[in-house]
Amino acid sequence: MPAVITQDPNMKIGRTNNTNRDFVELTAQLDAELNERYGTQQSEYDKYNKIVLNDTVIVGFLNDFPVACGCFKNVDSQTVEIKRMYVQTGHRRKGLSTKILQALENWASELGYSKAVLETGKGQPEAIALYKKCGYQTIENYGPYKNLENSVCMEKLIKEGLV
Repeated sequence: MPAVITQDPNMKIGRTNNTNRDFVELTAQLDAELNERYGTQQSEYDKYNKIVLNDTVIVGFLNDFPVACGCFKNVDSQTVEIKRMYVQTGHRRKGLSTKILQALENWASELGYSKAVLETGKGQPEAIALYKKCGYQTIENYGPYKNLENSVCMEKLIKEGLV
């Protein structure tokens, strides 16, 4: 288990990197779910979901079992991109994704970032609802997602007064 940063009674959250065995397994489950939801269309997005040398990974544990994850990567000196958000099917609708997202935002803020962006798909209404509930607003598709009509891009200020 990675170094635990919170002892929330509902979930322990640890910071780690992308080589962490639990993160690798959870993101494999995420990829399988995305392939099931989107079929062959998902292959268009797979290249954007590769995480190479990332030291800003969060894994969430219930009873010492990994059940949730997420990470962020640097976009520029002020902005991070939230990536690989996932909660195992049997543990959804318990607020775990909100805790993972908040832990990512807090970590990015600690590192001096002031804004978070992310991309999700139109076939994931629960993800879109989560991000809106957490203060994200829909923006014009950015970067590699500009011409992908299935993408929904969002952003949020995570540190007031810097953007």
